[in-house]
Amino acid sequence: MLKKIVIAWAVLAVLAACSDAEPDARVAAPEVVTTAAPSTTSPAPATTSPPGSTSVAPPTTQATAATTTTIPTTLPLTELSLELVEVARGFQQPVLALSPPGDSRLFVVDQPGRIWVLGDDASELFVDLRDEVVFGGERGLLGLAFHPDFAENGRLFVNYTGDGGATQVAELQAAADGGSADPASRQLLLEISQPAGNHNGGMIAFGADGHLWIATGDGGASNDRFGHGQRPDTLLGAMLRVDVSVPGEYSIPADNPFVAGGGAPEVWSYGLRNPWRFAFDGETLFIADVGQNEFEEINRLEVDASRGGNFGWSVFEGFECFRGPCDAADTIAPALVYGHDEGCSVTGGFVYRGSAIPELAGHYFYGDYCGGWVRSLSPDGKTFEWVDPRRERAITSFGRDAAGEVYVVVAGGTVYRIERA
Repeated sequence: MLKKIVIAWAVLAVLAACSDAEPDARVAAPEVVTTAAPSTTSPAPATTSPPGSTSVAPPTTQATAATTTTIPTTLPLTELSLELVEVARGFQQPVLALSPPGDSRLFVVDQPGRIWVLGDDASELFVDLRDEVVFGGERGLLGLAFHPDFAENGRLFVNYTGDGGATQVAELQAAADGGSADPASRQLLLEISQPAGNHNGGMIAFGADGHLWIATGDGGASNDRFGHGQRPDTLLGAMLRVDVSVPGEYSIPADNPFVAGGGAPEVWSYGLRNPWRFAFDGETLFIADVGQNEFEEINRLEVDASRGGNFGWSVFEGFECFRGPCDAADTIAPALVYGHDEGCSVTGGFVYRGSAIPELAGHYFYGDYCGGWVRSLSPDGKTFEWVDPRRERAITSFGRDAAGEVYVVVAGGTVYRIERA
């Protein structure tokens, strides 16, 4: 029997598009209206290993195939109910779920340093990097990206904290059958010193341009202590964009904004605090940036519009002035902001492009580590909350498979797929 959590919809707000709207009006906590009865079934707690465990017992798999039920007509969003269906459990601290392009397998990134592939009954170990990864707190194995031609070349990339807590981006080579990767194939591409143990960012992904994008935090501690937020000449607090067309090395794309000076050549945009997950949807870029004292934010804009852009930290936190003088004319305003009365740490996700729930086409899913809710931002700017009455806590990440179906990843060690109830 598949473990299921019923979650229902609720319209939260239509984000103001007018530039003269008051910030408080845009982040006011909306009333949540639940329209479906809560599930009476509570899933058993996930089995996890304590930090530092050397066990390689595979996590169990509950389901691996996405729902393929044909829905003859779509429903209005006001009548749609969703549920979270457990697909795997038993990871230590999972932080991402991804599929290579055109590959039906789902890979799960476990923060202590391992990557698993979901199987029919149990997950199989794809690669063990614990000898290279420094794990603890916000540190660990944080990102995974498959080369667009992974099926042909077997190239994949990881982002993790290594010796001294430095961010390391490395390339690995998969075996000929694609079923595993040898840790000895690791080639270090980029290393960034981290002055503190938090705000590591960690997401990496390939854009439609074929380049590798890397998100970094501001160096950690609090209040932008190290002054990286407004410095395009540092690789911290930024979106980086590099060319990895040559195995084992990277180069700078000729159209990066600071190639001719004014900033580090790897930097595409800056002014981020701790971008905990970003995603591409064609030429649209979504960045979820974790806030400081009061606000969490999501940025949504066309990739070209973000070129050389400043997302505002630490001059702004959300729409609010954090450290003046505050001139919004030269900063990119968030698409969405919510206050700490609703959560404490935004978790970015993915845009839904699956076939099982066509009503959600183009919806960007995101959550909150403390709030425990799952929400989506529609293409027309409306926000929906898909409420789990049990308030599943510690949403660490989301996932998306090659078919475009979206997953929810929680710190307790479980991966769920979002499905029609």
